[in-house]
Amino acid sequence: MRTVYGTPQPLDWLCLAPHPDDAEIGAGGTLIRLARAGRAVGILELTRGENGTLGTPEQREAECVDAARIMGLAWRGQLDLPDGGLMDTPEQASTLARALRLTRPRVLVIPHHHDRHPDHFGAYHLAKRAAHLAALRKAPLDGDVHRVSTTLLYQGNGDINADLVVDVEAHLHDWATAIRAHVSQFSGETVSETVTPEVIERRTARLMYWGTLTRRRYAEAFELDAPLTLDPLSL
Repeated sequence: MRTVYGTPQPLDWLCLAPHPDDAEIGAGGTLIRLARAGRAVGILELTRGENGTLGTPEQREAECVDAARIMGLAWRGQLDLPDGGLMDTPEQASTLARALRLTRPRVLVIPHHHDRHPDHFGAYHLAKRAAHLAALRKAPLDGDVHRVSTTLLYQGNGDINADLVVDVEAHLHDWATAIRAHVSQFSGETVSETVTPEVIERRTARLMYWGTLTRRRYAEAFELDAPLTLDPLSL
């Protein structure tokens, strides 16, 4: 694992991104809201996006740094797993589990498995194995055992059943600015096989949809990976 921004530290929230820009698109508003509230928030890219149509890995990493500054992240890292080859293997899971033991997130945010991109649903299954492995005392890994408290799934290219909706209206501008920081991917007429320059417009429509369901203007939606305990006295 390499650090590209900030300092490795125990994190309140860590978002796993199969490729540079995935975290911003799928969960950026929430991550910015948390960072502005003083939470230690991080993003870990699993690959460098080296097989993407546009942009070199070096360009994309520099864009990740720019986006991290805009978002106010505490840390951003890179795992250097193969782009197009994310899968649930013992080798990849051990690599990610070591990163989880180092960053020690309370909340882990991962791609939803309902997605047309193989790396997105591959990342989901990889994250599940790695989180399990990081919590095993006898696992052959460096670092202290760590158990993630909550795992949330963020929306990619498919539909989800929203269990948690976060109001992000106050951070919509910074969210869009962080996405645009990935200049190599979101400029020009046709930027890759999977996204277009209208990504912000399309995603804003999703934010409006989820906001409408909760009487907010803009909201990000997440699906719970397991039931979440909620104190009824807090309602």
